[in-house]
Amino acid sequence: MIRLLIIEDEIPARKKLKRFIAELDATIQITAEIDTVKSAIDFLRNNQVDLIFSDIELLDGNAFEIYHQVSVSCPIIFTTAYDQFLMDAFDSNGIAYLLKPFSKDRFQKAWDKFLLFRNQESDENRWMANIKTLLNQNIVEKSYKKRFSINTQQGIYFLDTENIIFFAAHEGVIFAYDTTGKHHLLTESTLKAIEEHLNPSDFFRINRSELVNKPYIEKIERYSKNTLAIKLKGYKNHLKTSQSNTAAFREWVER
Repeated sequence: MIRLLIIEDEIPARKKLKRFIAELDATIQITAEIDTVKSAIDFLRNNQVDLIFSDIELLDGNAFEIYHQVSVSCPIIFTTAYDQFLMDAFDSNGIAYLLKPFSKDRFQKAWDKFLLFRNQESDENRWMANIKTLLNQNIVEKSYKKRFSINTQQGIYFLDTENIIFFAAHEGVIFAYDTTGKHHLLTESTLKAIEEHLNPSDFFRINRSELVNKPYIEKIERYSKNTLAIKLKGYKNHLKTSQSNTAAFREWVER
């Protein structure tokens, strides 16, 4: 019996993962499905599992907070829309890094790596050697969206991603703001759906409703103790980071 823990706050992503797991040729028990950092910490302090499938950006924070507070001995397969956490993942017992939306083939390869580690000797040096081998492999394969289609009564036109200074969610709809100051209504329903198709080296979610493009960041000022005000080229108003995203944003923007 292989005991699994799923840490994922997106219901469609969780259903897809469970579908892939159900198709595996193995005796598996999903011991828990968790969507917050706090719940994961509470669970792992009192339970042991053989493998964790872990998203990174959760409802109440970053999943690495879990692994900083709880000592986890089992391997972790990370499932996320962000590739900037790659090195952090392998510092936290990560054996595979699946970028959303990942295919069944990519999932199977990650599972096969888990089985390989499970069958090997539990020698620390052997473990570290395998981790280094994984780091040298081309494990991240991702192509990013070059433009977005905009539907109007006159027809469809296209907006190049490189000309978008930021995306914003407002009352259930998503807008893209371009370099001329205009905003465009997108067909995508959530910012998270958009993030999955953007290069995380260029775009960052500064709060729940806004996603900025790094080349257009003109100035950053302190807004409060734990938040920052961001001035973007071509946009007159300041955008503000959330308290939970400020530290990660400062690290990202300096890369």
